[in-house]
Amino acid sequence: MHNQTTLIVGAGYAGSVMARELADAGCRVHVIDKRPHIAGNAYDELDEHGVLVHRYGPHIFHTNGERIFEYLSRFTEWRPYEHRVRGVVDGVSYPFPINRDTLNQLYGLDLDEAGAAAFFERVREPREPVATSEDVVLNAVGRDLYEKFFLNYTRKQWGLDPSQLKAGVAARIPVRTNTDDRYFTDTFQAMPLHGYTRMFEAMLDHPNITVELSVDFADVRARNHHDHIVYTGPIDAYFNYRYGHLPYRSLRFEHEHLPAADRYQDVGTVNYPNDHAYTRITEFKHLTGQQHAGTSIVREYPQDEGDPYYPVPRAENEALFKRYEELAKLEADVTFVGRLAQYRYYNMDQVVGAALAAAKNFLSREA
Repeated sequence: MHNQTTLIVGAGYAGSVMARELADAGCRVHVIDKRPHIAGNAYDELDEHGVLVHRYGPHIFHTNGERIFEYLSRFTEWRPYEHRVRGVVDGVSYPFPINRDTLNQLYGLDLDEAGAAAFFERVREPREPVATSEDVVLNAVGRDLYEKFFLNYTRKQWGLDPSQLKAGVAARIPVRTNTDDRYFTDTFQAMPLHGYTRMFEAMLDHPNITVELSVDFADVRARNHHDHIVYTGPIDAYFNYRYGHLPYRSLRFEHEHLPAADRYQDVGTVNYPNDHAYTRITEFKHLTGQQHAGTSIVREYPQDEGDPYYPVPRAENEALFKRYEELAKLEADVTFVGRLAQYRYYNMDQVVGAALAAAKNFLSREA
């Protein structure tokens, strides 16, 4: 096994974690990526004004998995960071996810925790079964909050109504009766101290790993035979769209630098569910803790065309993916792993977990 080379397609989380695990086990690994950089969508860099920005929108690391946090700690130091988000409704900014403060501020109330729980119980529209994202939200917070915070945001983000999306999309967003205004409540919440790209550089820094950028899998596939391929790209592309395209949602990013402003907004991300064509604005200095005279922000415009970012969670898409998955099972010398290859709306920590599991599986087979 040790004189064979494994080709890894994609230098994001799935590919880089696989590369490191295989390299540490003595395998030779060649990593390719069609982009001119490593780190996939987590790629960050200094913009032309010297502010560290996330090129492909904000990436906030959070996990309950101690094993995953410890694994990544081999490649980076951390900066503790708890992400906070506000949602703007009728020109006023509210804590989001919805908590007790959101209710009190929005409706001019003075609820305690029990009062907030009773409020949700009173306004919720019980749904049975809970099958769609609309069901999830109406079941939890009722129609008014659904229409103010969720309905139009979802339409912008996905180009679909919440009633057309599987329940899991909305289930990612909690509703709270306390005043916790953190976006995530995971045990481990931190940002790589020197940025994501530096963490990936450390992960790929191994004598058994070679990296080739700005190269397309189709070209390499034609010219080389590899003993094994780890494929982290879109699974439908691997099979030349035999059954048609799997739907993905993309984003257009509008980066802006404000030289005269130390701060643009109070928190890392502000959602605009009902106004503007963009869904949210993120200000990077909140995330990174960087000191700089100016500040850099990004607006996100969801769209259908462009790089695939989000698998679209609908029953018919899942059925189409299952057909591709059956083809994948017949590819004995290929491992499919990651958000695009597994058509899963993974968080970063979940991709790391999936890659560690796939690497373990591969190495046990090769042993």
